[in-house]
Amino acid sequence: MANAIFNVPAPINEPVLTYAPGTPERAEMKTQLDELSAAVITIPLIIGGKEIHTATKAQVVMPHDHGHVLANYSVAGEQELKAAVNAAVDAKKSWEMLPWEHRAAIFLKAAALLAGPWRQRLNAATMLGQSKTAYQAEIDSACELVDFLKFNVHFAQEIYGSQPISPGPAWNRMEYRPLSGFVMAISPFNFTAIGGNLATAPAIMGNTVVWKPASTAVLSNYFIYQILREAGLPDGVINFVPCKGKDVSEHVMKDPRMAGFHFTGSTDVFSDVWRLVGENIHTYENYPRLVGETGGKDFIFAHSSAQIDPLVTAMVEGAFEYQGQKCSAASRVYIPESLWPDVKSSLLEAIKAIRTGDIRDFRNFLGAIIDEASFKSIAKYIDYAKASPDAEVLCGDYDSSKGWFVHPTVILAKTPDFKTMKEEIFGPVLTVYVYPDGKFDETLESCRTVTPYALTGAIFSQDRDVLAKMERELADSAGNFYINDKPTGAVVGQQPFGGGRASGTNDKAGSILNLLRWTSPRSIKETFTPRNVVSHPFMADE
Repeated sequence: MANAIFNVPAPINEPVLTYAPGTPERAEMKTQLDELSAAVITIPLIIGGKEIHTATKAQVVMPHDHGHVLANYSVAGEQELKAAVNAAVDAKKSWEMLPWEHRAAIFLKAAALLAGPWRQRLNAATMLGQSKTAYQAEIDSACELVDFLKFNVHFAQEIYGSQPISPGPAWNRMEYRPLSGFVMAISPFNFTAIGGNLATAPAIMGNTVVWKPASTAVLSNYFIYQILREAGLPDGVINFVPCKGKDVSEHVMKDPRMAGFHFTGSTDVFSDVWRLVGENIHTYENYPRLVGETGGKDFIFAHSSAQIDPLVTAMVEGAFEYQGQKCSAASRVYIPESLWPDVKSSLLEAIKAIRTGDIRDFRNFLGAIIDEASFKSIAKYIDYAKASPDAEVLCGDYDSSKGWFVHPTVILAKTPDFKTMKEEIFGPVLTVYVYPDGKFDETLESCRTVTPYALTGAIFSQDRDVLAKMERELADSAGNFYINDKPTGAVVGQQPFGGGRASGTNDKAGSILNLLRWTSPRSIKETFTPRNVVSHPFMADE
C-alpha cells in the first residue's frame, strides 16, 4: 500500500488534428489506409487473455466498397460466452484489489498510446470499417476515446475522494466497491469511442466486463482491445466476444452473477433487455444496474428571428455528417414560413456543394451507410415520402451497386406528424416542417410530443425572451440541448451525453454520473471512544 494520496493528471480534451493537405497526420493516415486496405486481418475472441478461434466466422467489409473484405472474425457461441462470464468472475478479485493508482495508470497509458502511436491505425480502421471521413474518425476514435479514458479516471478519483463528515469522536468513511458480479457491455457501430467507453468505464471502477462489439465495428474495437493489452490490462478484466445478440440474451444476461448492463443501441433492444431482466429478477444475486443510451428523433427548431446562415449550416452538418448515423443527428426541423424561402434556397445550394463517396477520397463529406439492412431501411423511408401526398422529396437518392450510398435527402412534410417526422431513420434524411409564424406555440407543443424520444435538440433565435421560452417549453424533449448550434458534437467533460424518455436512462457518458453507476458504496463508521453503559438522560427520575 502506498504511503501517499495520489492525484491523477488533470484531464484536458485531446486536440483535434486537421488532416489538411501537407500535414503529417494526413500522410500517416493515407499510409495506414493503404496498409489496412491491402490486408485481411484474422480476429479471434479474447477470453481470459487467451485468443480463441471458433468454427463460426463472419466478415468485416468496407461499407463504401462492400465487396472488399477487411477482416474475418470468430463468432462466440454458448460455450465461449459462458467461458467469458467465468473468466470475468475469476478475474474480479485480483482486479478490484489492485491498488487504485495502478488501475488508473493502465487506462492513462492506453490514452497515451491512442493519442500517439496507435492514433492513425485506429482512425484508419474506423474509416474503412465504418465508412467515416478522416475528420469524423479523428473526433471519434482518437479524440473522444482519449477523453473518455482520461476524464473517467479523473471522475473515479473524484468519487473516491467524496467522503462523509465526521463530527464526533469517530471517523466516517465511504468505500466505493465495484458491483458484485460482472458487467455486460454491448456497443454500437457508429462510434468507436463508445465501444471503448462502454467496456472501460465499469473496469475503471474495479469491475470486470464481457464485451460484445457491434458486428460492423469489430475491426476498430479489436484494435482498442490491443491498445488496452499493450497498456497492461490484466487477463480476464475485459473479455472480447463478438457474437449474436440473441446468444447474449440466452447465455449471459440470464446468469445470476450479472451485476450490470452497459448499452448503446436501439430502443427496442433496450426495452427487451428490461423485460428479460424483469422476468429473471428473482434469480439474480443483486439487482442489475441497467445503463443505456438508445434512440433519438433529434430536432432543430427555428424562430422567425433566427439567422439564416448559421441555421442552414447546423442543418447540413447536424443531419448529414457521418451519413446521419449519429444518435444525436438532426432528423426533423421546424422552420417558420417567413424564413423558409431563404432557408430552402441556401440549404439546397449547400447540399449541392458536398460530395458522397469512398472515404479514402478526402474530398467526400459523406461515406456509405453501415450495411445492407440499414441501407434498405432508409431507402424505404425515402420511397414512402416520394409516394405520399403529404410530403415532397426536395433532393436525395440512393445506390448500392458498389457501396451502400444514400445521398443527402431532404423531405418537406406537409403535416407535423408525418411518418418521417416521428420515426427514427438513422440515415442522411432530414424532414422539414414549415409552420405558420402565428402558430409558434402550437408547433413547439408538436415538437415536444410527436415522438417518444428525448435525446438531443437545438433551437435558433436572436430573441432572448424567445430562447428562454423555447428552452423552458422543450425542457423534457432533449437531454442534450443546444442554443444556436447543431444538436451533435458533444465533448467529454463539456457536454455529458444522454437523454430520457425512449432515449435511455440519461446516465450521462462523459461525466461523473456514469461512473457512479458502476460502484456499490459501503459506509464505515469507526468509533474511537465507544459507549460503555446503557443509559440516557431522559430515563432519569423527575
